[in-house]
Amino acid sequence: MADLLNIRENMPVVGSDGLHVGTVDQMDGPNRIKLARLDSDDDRHHFIPTDWVDHINAEVHLNMTTDEVRRLWD
Repeated sequence: MADLLNIRENMPVVGSDGLHVGTVDQMDGPNRIKLARLDSDDDRHHFIPTDWVDHINAEVHLNMTTDEVRRLWD
């Protein structure tokens, strides 16, 4: 599993297809990432579980495609 302590505000989040999902706003507890609302199509915050994180470098890489994430996020 990725070291979740490396997730930082303003990091890009990308799906396994390499497409942009959103931007990290902040961690929402130990198990959820809150995405910035200004970066979403509907101007709302969305939340994704940290279980979806595959790895982290300059970006947070998820283990599912962007379409899958957008269907399942909170």
